[in-house]
Amino acid sequence: MTQPALAQSLLTWSPEHGFVPGQAQGGRLLVADSWLLRDGRMRGFDRHRERFLRSCGECGAPPPGRVVDFWQDMTRALPRTGEWFPRVELCAGSLELRLLLRHAPPLTADVRVWAAGQPDPRTVPRRKGPDLDVLARVRRRASGAQADEAVLIAPSGLVLEGASSSLLWWEDDALCLPPPRLPLLAGVTKTLIQERAARTGVRVCHRERSLAELDGREVWLVNALHGIRPVAAWTGRPMTPGPAVYAQEWRTWLDGLMEPLPDH
Repeated sequence: MTQPALAQSLLTWSPEHGFVPGQAQGGRLLVADSWLLRDGRMRGFDRHRERFLRSCGECGAPPPGRVVDFWQDMTRALPRTGEWFPRVELCAGSLELRLLLRHAPPLTADVRVWAAGQPDPRTVPRRKGPDLDVLARVRRRASGAQADEAVLIAPSGLVLEGASSSLLWWEDDALCLPPPRLPLLAGVTKTLIQERAARTGVRVCHRERSLAELDGREVWLVNALHGIRPVAAWTGRPMTPGPAVYAQEWRTWLDGLMEPLPDH
């Protein structure tokens, strides 16, 4: 399928002029949100919208109505063909609302994870945006260890989540995840999975686990780009990935949630 030649572009938004080509000013991101967009279809549109609006509200600016107008214009501006990984942003200092249009990177069905156990470097773990740069550095370190992702570890030694993914695992027939009292991002894909489990009678358990306690289990790293990726290999310590018994069924279900963008 033909895609526009431009691989990436940053657009800044104003109520008066809509989107115009912009340049990154180097200010820290206060809020960011991103997702897979395939031929004008995506998962969890309303969830991403709610999270972005809520996160902007936590920063105290811009006014909610301005963010709603931005989101509507952004939805109209998104491409309807090709595979994209757009990111909406609220930038510190200027308080600019921006849209970063990027082609989607290659998607993978499973993931290699650096199991060295990275201490959580985030300053605002429950809001996506402020810590993207430091998390990108963590992923680069993981890449140097022949891995795609890294697991963040609390000072207590408990697992939290991946550098760009939510972490879930299976214990017998129970779908498990870290307890919500821990500093975790409200992942859209993770929430969709929990809701499906509740609808279909699958037990969901919040459990405190160290990284070593995930040895031999079916572990998933999930996000809005790749969906569900079972861990296929651990690097950095002697751990064995468990067989991916449940992953394919859940991936098929999640792929079926791709819906056309709404027309505003």
